[in-house]
Amino acid sequence: MAQPSTSLTVLVVDDQAVPRLLAKAAVESLGHRVLECADPVAAVQVFLQRKPDLVLLDVEMPVHDGYWVAQQLRSAEQGGWTPILFLSGLHGDEDVWRGIEAGGDDFIAKPVTTLLLAAKLRAMQRLMAMRAKLLERSEELRQANAQLQQLSQIDALTGLANRRAIDQRLHQEIAACRREGRQLTLALLDIDHFKRYNDRAGHVAGDACLQQVARLLRETCLRPRDVAGRYGGEEFVLILPATPRAGAMTYARALLRQLHLAALPHPDSPVSERVTLSGGITTCVPDAHTTAEGLLLRADDALYNAKAKGRNRFFSYEMKVDTEEDRPHHRPH
Repeated sequence: MAQPSTSLTVLVVDDQAVPRLLAKAAVESLGHRVLECADPVAAVQVFLQRKPDLVLLDVEMPVHDGYWVAQQLRSAEQGGWTPILFLSGLHGDEDVWRGIEAGGDDFIAKPVTTLLLAAKLRAMQRLMAMRAKLLERSEELRQANAQLQQLSQIDALTGLANRRAIDQRLHQEIAACRREGRQLTLALLDIDHFKRYNDRAGHVAGDACLQQVARLLRETCLRPRDVAGRYGGEEFVLILPATPRAGAMTYARALLRQLHLAALPHPDSPVSERVTLSGGITTCVPDAHTTAEGLLLRADDALYNAKAKGRNRFFSYEMKVDTEEDRPHHRPH
């Protein structure tokens, strides 16, 4: 008889020594390894410790029968699947139904013949191979879906979070900061006179400018929950959890300083020879009435004020000052 291409480890469970030894001999003659167990409770422990590929399980055993053992094995697998073949002289319709209901996969009538056992084991091997392929395909599909999900939330040009991801993250952080009782800062940023940049330098240069500003924003988001995103066109968003009003203004000044040091040339800005940003900031401890839409409206209103005051600055919606007015040396002692 041809030997199987894959050798299995088979757990044989039978309280009677002679049938157990006959089953063991038949399995070993087919080129498989055997684990023996005479006690139903011990069989469950052997199954958990040794993790066999297949179980041959006698039905009629004292105290705990084979149906009980099958139920214990299925409960222990937690999503896995190990084929269970019942060995029994009982093979009526009701017996088969009870076995399948308990978690078994097939019946082999006693006395066991090597030819029938070989056929059953090969059938189980085919099912195991099919299941392994399905699991492999499922994992490949899961990874592909995860990659698509990630790509669907990233702005293709800048690599920052896109508008969809920003909206989702903002809702999450509102809920999180509400639970934690912590302040949440949201900032909307515009590259000053970006249309004039594109008109003078061209869209290829404009895209490169967006990428450089995006890189700077990404580098300034140092904490795990800080998020920088592109909201559309030349507009960017910063979500800064656990950032109070004063801290947000300090962050904004540092960002403007880093952009100044980057010295990105602007070909046609009335504000500066370099690329500059205007930003609107809003900060609050979210409550039951706080919404993403409300925060965005306040940040947009603050952005409008920053532009009205001369651009190249951030304006705080709550503090009613900008980063020029709020410099430390202007603060009263």
